[in-house]
Amino acid sequence: RRGGHAEVCLTRGIMCSMFSKDARMNTPTAAPLTYRVTLSDHARSDAQRADILAGELGFGKYFTDHMVAIQWDKAQGWHDAQVRAYGPLSLDPAASVLHYGQEIFEGIKAYRHADGSIWTFRPEANGARLQRSAARLALPQLPVAEFTESLRQLVAVDHAWVPSAPESSLYFRPFMIATEAFLGVRAAQAAGYYIIASPAGAYFAKGVAPVSIWLSEDYARAAKGGTGAAKCGGNYAASLLPQQEAYAQGCSQVLFLDPVEGKYLEELGGMNVFLVYQDGRIVTPELSGSILEGITRSSILQLARDRGLTVEERKVTIDEWKTGVASGAISEVFACGTAAVVTPIGELKGKGFAVGDINAPAGEVTMSIRKELTDIQYGRLPDRHGWLVKLA
Repeated sequence: RRGGHAEVCLTRGIMCSMFSKDARMNTPTAAPLTYRVTLSDHARSDAQRADILAGELGFGKYFTDHMVAIQWDKAQGWHDAQVRAYGPLSLDPAASVLHYGQEIFEGIKAYRHADGSIWTFRPEANGARLQRSAARLALPQLPVAEFTESLRQLVAVDHAWVPSAPESSLYFRPFMIATEAFLGVRAAQAAGYYIIASPAGAYFAKGVAPVSIWLSEDYARAAKGGTGAAKCGGNYAASLLPQQEAYAQGCSQVLFLDPVEGKYLEELGGMNVFLVYQDGRIVTPELSGSILEGITRSSILQLARDRGLTVEERKVTIDEWKTGVASGAISEVFACGTAAVVTPIGELKGKGFAVGDINAPAGEVTMSIRKELTDIQYGRLPDRHGWLVKLA
């Protein structure tokens, strides 16, 4: 109950991984996971929440009243699942995450449809990517079904935080950290999985507009054989310095090239990139092991194929971008990711050059794909691929 304190236990008929022998192997046993729900005694009132949702939400500025927490250790596997009050985590100063960076995360949204119901988009894909990231960072793999259920558990308590304004959503940040207090250099034998949630407003509050991108030639986002394909904090930390360089050049994002030859497109600091050709082709860099496999990226590839467009996933050089825009062969360029969905790119800038026109309007293909994808997410178009999952 709001403003008070109550506790209730909920048992869901799903399976959790009680890992045997090597606890990181994804070999579940038939043990149901019990969620203990403890309502916050300092939850915002209905009026306070309404004021927040009616204001300038931005991205990641406000957080809901509750969070999910599930613990794991080598002996017990996944256990102690809770929905509890949003608040600080208690970590031992020797926790492995603080010293060796064993951490992964995800980003996924909940959308309120016109009838008031709440849905999320392709959670099984996010859950599978979380597992791949966990495997690369030597963390335990949360079952995909449990990933989806953890979203549902949080929405069951904080459903009123899902906004209804156009293009708004509730952004989930699931994350996992190594919590064992141990300074030896090995994989931690204890970890915690958490979800926090933040109401998010329209990414382009004044309408979708092309952005300017800075080409980083001095830094690589990830190394060959590194963690580029995992969604972990270290990749983003490595992008912050070149991102500052981009801001200094008047650009909103940074583009990284491949770490070996330094000539092939990889991705932006947190988004995948697409080139649209005049002849109808849509081209995106192939997954190289150092590129994050975006859920929005794969969805756009499917929608493009549905339209009968020629889709190419291959190596793309920076010179192909430059010469293609200059000759008119490339008519549009855009980036994609969970937060912005699709962002048109108007200009590519680098040391001594600029390609494109930041004042040009967003391209027809870019905007058409963006509209189709968001219309599916918000329930305005039929979900012919079964991507939507109802949370409440």
